[in-house]
Amino acid sequence: MQRSVVRPSLLFYVILAVTVAGGILAALVDPVTITGRTVLGTVGVFVLVIGGWALSLTFHEFGHALVAYRGGDREVAAKGYLSLDIRRYTDPVLSLVLPLIILAIGGIPLPGGAVWINRWALRSRSVSSWVSLAGPLSNLGLGIVLTVVVTLVDMPLGLLVGLSYLASLQILAFVINILPVPGLDGFGAIEPYLSPQAREFGAKARPWAPLVLFALIFALPGFAQVLWDITDTLFGAVGGDERAAQLGQMIFMFWRF
Repeated sequence: MQRSVVRPSLLFYVILAVTVAGGILAALVDPVTITGRTVLGTVGVFVLVIGGWALSLTFHEFGHALVAYRGGDREVAAKGYLSLDIRRYTDPVLSLVLPLIILAIGGIPLPGGAVWINRWALRSRSVSSWVSLAGPLSNLGLGIVLTVVVTLVDMPLGLLVGLSYLASLQILAFVINILPVPGLDGFGAIEPYLSPQAREFGAKARPWAPLVLFALIFALPGFAQVLWDITDTLFGAVGGDERAAQLGQMIFMFWRF
């Protein structure tokens, strides 16, 4: 692939800069002291997590597009999917604003936008599966990288808990996206190998099946807890500190705790 095909947009750098600024603020001002929470430290953790999640949405969709490009769909470059510009990934409200709001309110990382892949241009069913898997695997990879950094680098409390919570969110996003539900990447990974009847059912269920899943997550605490238990197991397996992630969540969702 030509190096010039991937050209990060200015918006990507802006979001990255905002995320870094949040991290710096969280590092300089402890969000929790013996007298209670600090406003600036809390703001730092909040901005770090929100900005980091926005970046992860971008990497998720970019992962789909990059594998598709290498797999034969050259149209993704013309559509701007390789620019790391989150505005390119369908509707900005549904792709960015709504997932961020749900994350802030409920602490659940909903999938964001989508890239439109020309599946007929892909070289094989295997490539099509990897296109679907590339998104959630980017979340898993980012979660592992953040966890390793937190484990190996001595850092201030605010930065530690903020990155720990962001890492756990990435792993939870992987767990949710990998479910074999029409409309999610887990179903997309197995869809090329399904019967025509099953693929037809998946196409019909794709618009509403994820909505039913997310309704179950919010309506049934036990179901959401199962997803969190799986996440905590994976998070711990790669060295994550569950207590640090929980403290990061409490600081991030300051109005609830």
